[in-house]
Amino acid sequence: MSRFALLAGAALAALLTTPAAAADEAAPPGDYHEPTSSDIVVTAAPFERNRADVLSAVSVLSGQDLAREVRSTIGDTLARQPGVSSTSFGPNASRPILRGFQGDRVHILTDGIGSFDVSNTSVDHAVTINPLLADRIEVLRGPAALQYGSSVIGGVVNVLDKRIPREVPDEAVHVDAIGTYASASDQLFGASAVDLPVSGKVVLHVDGSYLDGDDLKIGGYVLSPAARAQALANPNPEVRALADLKGRLPNSAARTWDIAGGASVITDTGQLGFALSHYDSLYGVPARYDLTTGEGEMPRLDVHQTRLDARTELDLGGGFFKQLRGRFGFADYKHTELEEDGTAGTRFFNKGGEGRLELVQNRRGVWQGSIGTQMLIRDFNVIGEEAFVPKNETIQYSLFTLQTLDWGKLKAEFGGRVDRSHISSDPINVDRRFTAWSGSAGASYEFVPGWKFGVNLAHTERVPSAEELFSNGPHAGTQAFEIGNPDFRKERSFGIEGTLRGGGRNYILEVSAYYNKFDDYIFDRQTGAIEDGLPVFQSAQADATYYGFEAQATVTLARFGDWKVDANGLADYVHATVKGVGPVPRIPPLRLLGGISATSGLLDGRVEVEHSFDQDRVAPFETATPGYTLVNASVGIRPFGEGRDKPEILLSANNIFDVDARRHASFLKDFAPLSGRDLRVTLRASF
Repeated sequence: MSRFALLAGAALAALLTTPAAAADEAAPPGDYHEPTSSDIVVTAAPFERNRADVLSAVSVLSGQDLAREVRSTIGDTLARQPGVSSTSFGPNASRPILRGFQGDRVHILTDGIGSFDVSNTSVDHAVTINPLLADRIEVLRGPAALQYGSSVIGGVVNVLDKRIPREVPDEAVHVDAIGTYASASDQLFGASAVDLPVSGKVVLHVDGSYLDGDDLKIGGYVLSPAARAQALANPNPEVRALADLKGRLPNSAARTWDIAGGASVITDTGQLGFALSHYDSLYGVPARYDLTTGEGEMPRLDVHQTRLDARTELDLGGGFFKQLRGRFGFADYKHTELEEDGTAGTRFFNKGGEGRLELVQNRRGVWQGSIGTQMLIRDFNVIGEEAFVPKNETIQYSLFTLQTLDWGKLKAEFGGRVDRSHISSDPINVDRRFTAWSGSAGASYEFVPGWKFGVNLAHTERVPSAEELFSNGPHAGTQAFEIGNPDFRKERSFGIEGTLRGGGRNYILEVSAYYNKFDDYIFDRQTGAIEDGLPVFQSAQADATYYGFEAQATVTLARFGDWKVDANGLADYVHATVKGVGPVPRIPPLRLLGGISATSGLLDGRVEVEHSFDQDRVAPFETATPGYTLVNASVGIRPFGEGRDKPEILLSANNIFDVDARRHASFLKDFAPLSGRDLRVTLRASF
């Protein structure tokens, strides 16, 4: 605990240097408007930039788009964004997959700071960041992602909320609220946030959310066709009975709530704010049945997290540096895996602290950038029969920078990061230290007005995670006996990405293609042995390659009165291979999604079709996954007109034809399909 105290003291000392109380007037809040494709600003980078000026692939979800897409998990909320899939471990534990990468290779952040949960250790562990309370969600890749870690080969998901207020509301009291009913799980969920300005400089904040849902309705049988055939061929009647399960996904109900309070001092020269929050969830994990015995564990996870956050921004004037930004977080997380009879099984404990300071440079001619430092401490422990990882500690110190050059038509970016990591486990007397160097460079050129071509190069070094180093035990979440390797080397990769962006008055096109080559890529291979009744998976290292593309386009088909009709679509694809072994497991297949939208001031509607192709390029221990087609529709109604303070009603129908759909990237794809037909009613209001 002394290291956490040192981290907290250093971060708070930096935060308290903000002379927030010295200024006379609060900074005026900015005017609100719904962003469009031409003016979306990316804030996950150290300085705000137009989305079109970010050299690599970026997705931003906010406003009505976020209200339409929001689900109970961050993975399912983002699953229809370009290059994004989801782990889909049932409806309650779903983490984003970016370009085929998941786990430790993708960071899930809230306002630039980690989630401090254990979702990266296993797919059945939920992310504790609540998308219901998100103001906007940004998915960031390329040079700018190095600010948040050298291991973020897939990218960064940054969720921005209002728990630490950034502006002083115009109203005496400002309220944001959203509520939804979803028929597929008879789910009710809602969230509200209240901001109260005090004396023009201080803003108090409180928010909360609640979700209650039943077992998920599905569009057919629980088992996939291949799994049903295997079950029906078994003489054991208990196994054959599994083939008849249909209609609902057993043990997929959930109840989740969280609450937070915060406050900020906001002046002309800076701001300082804090927030304290608590997250509580009890959710079921669908069974991964043994089709030889009929057995299948159906635990429930009882999750609790208490978290402290702080943020500061200090304007430094017209010198070399423009602004100092500080961010700090600390959380105490624990969850208990409850057996079917309610008794406590394996327990997970995670205490984490993270602090970062960034100095943003003033623009000097064509040059602008930032430099920063970061510190991370994580104490992780598992207690119980399925403690597959011994108690361990990770400490990391980092320095990073992002520099940009803007000559108008020609733009360039350079990013660099060095991480010093210390990963140790006292119970097994292992102590590893790593220094990881990563860098990236990119440039874009506007070759004709409105059209830009860009290229990014990146070299990254990823330090093995504690789970990859120390695992040695049964893991119910993945139904495997997992064995790590404490002698692992750093994972190195070289990547290149090309982007093309352009458009005119009635169309927008974005295309990105990428290639990544890995040395000492860490992966799991099945050995053929059985331990504790589970197949043994041994972590190993080998060379690997990933390549793929993402494309999206929007075309305005017609305009009449205040109506506009758009057609839009996206496509994404990933191909990944471990040299000498074969395909990387759980890689999403080629996907196409297209829709037509009609929008006006008071009403808008959308119909879309998503087709995921067959995935038959599989690892030796995987099964192929059939393709599927989902049809969705939505209508948005603003009966009192447009504006931040006007309520909006959103009606949506998802998977209208109630098809059996399964994501290949899911560990549970043969035992837990996606939601069947789901009718939703959402009310969103601010006043």
